[in-house]
Amino acid sequence: MPIHSSSHSRPEAVADYPVAVRLPVQWGDQDAFGHVNNTVYLRWFETARIAYFEQSGMDPLMEQRQVGPILASATVHYRRQVTYPDHVWIGARVARMGTKSATMEHAVYSETEQRIAADGSCVVVAFDYGKNHSTPIPQELRDVIAAFEQREF
Repeated sequence: MPIHSSSHSRPEAVADYPVAVRLPVQWGDQDAFGHVNNTVYLRWFETARIAYFEQSGMDPLMEQRQVGPILASATVHYRRQVTYPDHVWIGARVARMGTKSATMEHAVYSETEQRIAADGSCVVVAFDYGKNHSTPIPQELRDVIAAFEQREF
């Protein structure tokens, strides 16, 4: 059930991610060394994560319950440089779901290099925005994620 935001063919390297978004590398994404700055990868992860929330159907449930994810940590492993011009595919999937948190995995695929340029993970915590504290992941959200990922957690 691949879902992505482009009519371009999804690369095999991100085929196992239920969401993969294709983005152009912007000239301004580069730093003084002529490659994409390390901070841009975290923005790309965020873009894919938000697309995951939207495409999975989590958004209406999160709004209704005032419970949604808040980022607790992020890790990036830089594998190779990305430069302008290029397009990248950023994959997003849930790897683990605990009582109050979930680990999402991401991969950045460079069309120019035709390889994974970076990968990493983010821990998101279920957060009750009305009460301003963490909370167990509601069963409805667990069910939506499991159905979207086509597996149990």
